[in-house]
Amino acid sequence: MTSIFDQGLAPVDANYAVQSPVDFIERTATVYPEYPAVIHGAIRYTWAQTYERCRRLASALKGRGIGRGDTVAVMLPNIPAMVEAHFGVPMIGAVLNTLNVRLDAEAIAFMLEHGEAKVVIADREFGEVIKDAVSRLDTKPLVIDVDDPEYGEGVQVSDLDYDAFLQEGDPAFQWSFPDNEWDAISLNYTSGTTGNPKGVVYHHRGAYINAIGNQAVWSMDMHPVYLWTLPMFHCNGWCFPWTITAMAGTHVCLRRVDPEKILQLIRDHQVTHMCGAPIVLNALLNVPESAKAGIDHEVKSMTAGAAPPAQVIGAIEEMGIQVTHVYGLTEVYGPVTVCAWKTEWDSLPLHNRARKKARQGVRYHTLAGTMVGDPNTMEPVPKDGKTIGEIFLRGNTVMKGYLKNPKATEEAFRGGWFHTGDLAVWHEDGYMEIKDRLKDIIISGGENISTIEVEDTLYRHPAVLEAAVVARPDEKWGETPCAFVTLKPEAGQVSEEDIINFCREHLARFKVPKTIVFSELPKTSTGKIQKFVLRDQAKELD
Repeated sequence: MTSIFDQGLAPVDANYAVQSPVDFIERTATVYPEYPAVIHGAIRYTWAQTYERCRRLASALKGRGIGRGDTVAVMLPNIPAMVEAHFGVPMIGAVLNTLNVRLDAEAIAFMLEHGEAKVVIADREFGEVIKDAVSRLDTKPLVIDVDDPEYGEGVQVSDLDYDAFLQEGDPAFQWSFPDNEWDAISLNYTSGTTGNPKGVVYHHRGAYINAIGNQAVWSMDMHPVYLWTLPMFHCNGWCFPWTITAMAGTHVCLRRVDPEKILQLIRDHQVTHMCGAPIVLNALLNVPESAKAGIDHEVKSMTAGAAPPAQVIGAIEEMGIQVTHVYGLTEVYGPVTVCAWKTEWDSLPLHNRARKKARQGVRYHTLAGTMVGDPNTMEPVPKDGKTIGEIFLRGNTVMKGYLKNPKATEEAFRGGWFHTGDLAVWHEDGYMEIKDRLKDIIISGGENISTIEVEDTLYRHPAVLEAAVVARPDEKWGETPCAFVTLKPEAGQVSEEDIINFCREHLARFKVPKTIVFSELPKTSTGKIQKFVLRDQAKELD
């Protein structure tokens, strides 16, 4: 039976519009045209100038035959051209593919071919890799060279200069919304630690919603000053290119993570917000004391992944940096859950406060649902803080799916939820806390060992700078914990036995690492420890 509310009340142009984050820049440039938009070295752009550059990019791309559903790949660090690509490319319905700048030519070639890139915009720092990658392709894309004055070296990618290319475009170009907010806006490839990476497809609606979600969970005011310590190629910078633009903020660019440079930019530009992996926060603590001086305002930092240990959180907050812990994956536009803070936790001792902050928390306002459940029965686990289940997510900020991979998409969405592969417990208050990845859990003598629990203990040792724990094959137990440890520069002589004895004081005996390896830890471009590399190393140990 038709409801009376369905009669004569269909959506029309007057009451329904497509949601796209591209619209944010039009509003901001109209309302705040002279406000600062981008800072990069000596470069300063207002919002009016940035909007003009984005429209020129869109127009120039269209003039070269690029349009709806065409892929435009970019191999760029956090520079103005990267911000512009997040608007100029989708203005014409094209799809932005931000490439991981640390990948080799073989991996880049795979992505360019798989994503059918028509255009590649690349910084000269990655010139050799891009030239090699393009040479492997049967169909050559249009290649555009970005000569960043803050770099000033490297291999020219092509004869077509980015700024010259922009001059081909119309500064008053009339861009249009996508016909459908389900249209693809970007393509992001997973890390591909097993086989070829998968292409994750985002749509305009999801990007719009997650950008707003970022603002909501952070209680972000208008005109934030945002420092780009997080790579924009990672989940489209967690959607913050669109968030900061919506809030008429300032994008402070940073080509690479340099702890002293970060602190300098925080001071010079009164930075209010930044994001990144816990390793970025850790690095800030290890700069000379003189570099830490002069920060006399509060800075908000959003971090994801394994939460920083208590002593790191305490030291960072003493510097005036307030840490918010979030959780997400490439498949969900970046962060979608947050450890929503409660004022009553402020009075807790540091260690207890850090334990609260370490939890992955509750859903963003913009995520429809979360569940910690049994992956076989798809039933939720008890909220007892003990029973381990897999984290499941659903809502508008879950990807469209994996490009050209319907089987993987179907498996990821089995049972009406997105399967994250992360194992967690559900606390009585509804907050989730990750215990491990499905692939990282150690099973020793039939007992499950959380590598995160062991790592948290290792971080409490005063000499430990970084730690990662993986499974090492064992004839008797099946697997045993193997810890890779980086010591602090001032640590002095610390032995394997010292670390093991410390763990014995704080862990059940079966959880204590049987092997300690002192070394630097391999990391991804976003600062995440590459456990698959360490697992391979552990297998080769005598």
